[in-house]
Amino acid sequence: MGQTDDRDEQGGPAGLLNLRRGQVVQELGWDEDCDDTLRAAIEDVTGTELVDDDLPDVADVVLLWWREGDGDLVDALVDAKTDLAAGGAIWLLTPKVGRPGHVDHSDIADAAPTAGLSTTTSLAAAEDWSGTKLVAPKAARAGRR
Repeated sequence: MGQTDDRDEQGGPAGLLNLRRGQVVQELGWDEDCDDTLRAAIEDVTGTELVDDDLPDVADVVLLWWREGDGDLVDALVDAKTDLAAGGAIWLLTPKVGRPGHVDHSDIADAAPTAGLSTTTSLAAAEDWSGTKLVAPKAARAGRR
């Protein structure tokens, strides 16, 4: 059907996000335009269904779908940290350049530190979506020990 690459051997598109079996992934900001192939691949890799706001415990990873016009990105990132386990990561998924709802990378770079996060990785997460990994800064993580 399509071309294969190393990602296919490491869990398809979800392999790029460095997810592992058994991780709890909370999904926020879902809408009709989200990439169902990526969502299914994440569930295949983790062996668990994506959970929404009704999270019974904490999430290892938060998957935040975000588009220009969705509101205040800083507020959304702060809210996304609410159920995140210590040492967890937020994958901010935004439409790629030229797609409706594209979010400029400078907006993400400005919002992350205000929300108490650092950007670590940016990649093409799906056909129409870019992913930016956000984590607590190392000093903040070290203080949680």
